[in-house]
Amino acid sequence: MAAKSIRTRSALKKLTCPLAACSILFALGVAFAQTPPADTTLTANTVYEKNCAKCHGKTAEGRHFAGPSLISEKSASMSADDQRNIITNGKGHMPKFTGKLTPDEIDTLVKQIQVLNKK
Repeated sequence: MAAKSIRTRSALKKLTCPLAACSILFALGVAFAQTPPADTTLTANTVYEKNCAKCHGKTAEGRHFAGPSLISEKSASMSADDQRNIITNGKGHMPKFTGKLTPDEIDTLVKQIQVLNKK
């Protein structure tokens, strides 16, 4: 009985190092895949492409009978807090993205919308 226990422990020790290495690599992959860098343009941001482009258009210029242009005087005059609030809580026909996007993803979108309007 003791020999079986020793073999089991030995097998577990052999698996510990590869398992730890895989866990670390997975954690690093998740950490770096979360939020695109803020210097990425809005329309190249995968979060925008997946969640926003359907209504606001691939170029963020809006779509007829869908979301308004994000490149406009109205959008440019909004504060970052107002934009963040609309993305987070929705407004009118726009759905809320609380729980669908992380706060970092929302902040990145807001920064990119502001940069787009300064051009």
